[in-house]
Amino acid sequence: MLLCVAAAAIVAGQEGEQDHQNMMEQLGIRALRPGKTSDPKSPNAANYDEQLANPYPDLPDVLTCKDGTKVATPEMWWNKRRPEIVEDFEREVYGRVPANAPKVTWTVAVSEREFVGFTPVIARKVIGHVDSSADPQIEVNIAMVVVTPANATQPVPLLMMFGPALLPMPMQPPQADLDKINAALRELLIKQDPSLEAVFKNYPAYSVNAAQSMPLFGLRPPSGDPPTTQQLIADGWGYALLDPATIQADNAEGLTRGVIGLVNKGQRRKPDQWGALRAWAWGAGRALDYLETDRTVDSKHVGIEGVSRYGKAALVTLAFDQRFAMGLIGSSGEGGTKLHRRNFGEAVENLTGGEYYWMAGNFLKYGAAESSFGSKTASDLPVDSHELIALCAPRLTFISYGIPEQGDAKWLDQRGSFMAAVAAGRVFRLLGAKDLGVGDDYKNAQLPPVNHGLLDGQLAWRQHDGGHTDAPNVKYFIAWADKFIGHEQPRP
Repeated sequence: MLLCVAAAAIVAGQEGEQDHQNMMEQLGIRALRPGKTSDPKSPNAANYDEQLANPYPDLPDVLTCKDGTKVATPEMWWNKRRPEIVEDFEREVYGRVPANAPKVTWTVAVSEREFVGFTPVIARKVIGHVDSSADPQIEVNIAMVVVTPANATQPVPLLMMFGPALLPMPMQPPQADLDKINAALRELLIKQDPSLEAVFKNYPAYSVNAAQSMPLFGLRPPSGDPPTTQQLIADGWGYALLDPATIQADNAEGLTRGVIGLVNKGQRRKPDQWGALRAWAWGAGRALDYLETDRTVDSKHVGIEGVSRYGKAALVTLAFDQRFAMGLIGSSGEGGTKLHRRNFGEAVENLTGGEYYWMAGNFLKYGAAESSFGSKTASDLPVDSHELIALCAPRLTFISYGIPEQGDAKWLDQRGSFMAAVAAGRVFRLLGAKDLGVGDDYKNAQLPPVNHGLLDGQLAWRQHDGGHTDAPNVKYFIAWADKFIGHEQPRP
């Protein structure tokens, strides 16, 4: 068995390498620069010297159109400049959602009354059946759990979170029914293997299918706060858990499967087609389609949340789908809120190598050392992450990081992400929203003290004293969002 698993892993790795090579050949790339490494002794060690961190200090001007016109009104932003930025991100960075993206039909697999903490909730497990008529051999079923307070008297705001789609406290059969199940299982097992009859006689109280013990409050995060789900429910919110792996695999070999492979009928991508980040964001949009039909949910106040790679996906979701009202973007790093042009920690070359499948194929060009078009670097990108944040304006955008000492590594470049947020602020203000309130000098922007949040505007920042999680910031996010959407915690 172990040999079979190892062989499958080798084959899968080879498939990913072949796909990467195929994309390089499509683009005319002969060699890529190697990615940065966390090993300080490596010749490709990541830079952590601020004196060397900004080789390309001048960012693309978010409010200057390609023809040189300065954006002076919200109308110019919506009608001219924003579409230019969207086009550049779609073509060069994250890829395009195909025009023939399949439809998704949602069905409720489970609906029952459960508890989150001491609060009764209605928990539903829903499945999004993706139309597979383009290639019937590729089946995609999106898994999501939706949980709302059972006693809510009106539709509730909801935070959609990327992660495993698990019910909070699945109902268990009463002991009498479990006894019947166990008796039937014993009979079947003994029939299959008569020697088990002696085992069961020696252990008469053993239950083949024991009742599951579910913790009433769930596991508390290291911050000591209640779990995120419990905080949301206690404040009168709902939540959804959306499993990105059921939309698109988080690996290169999965590109010929999942929704990307389905649309391409099992063939390899073209350079401007979507990567996994955009596919996950597309799946979140289809999940929001479902929530718009759910009478318990205030679909005008649905947010998106994720950490690390799912923080990248949450930011992409918020940027491209304007129906999402808010986002909690956790520790997203390169490909998320971190400036591509920064030479600090993770770099563009890391995403043109190992995690290239997150991005559009065209993104590989910016890690090219030798190619038919010469070489390109991050400075050649037509856009940067401050413009991705700007696409979220004027909606609620909360950028969250932890500290390196607790595991939110310097690799993520917290300061580079803060610089991007500062540079995006002009668009928030143009559209009548408040930004971080620290001015526009992103080059000299200094990180606020840890645990000091900039939470007065629709664009928010807070670096907590925890690790690679946004859990310590959840209570601040909820209070911040409540203030802007006019939501009040239900009275006991």
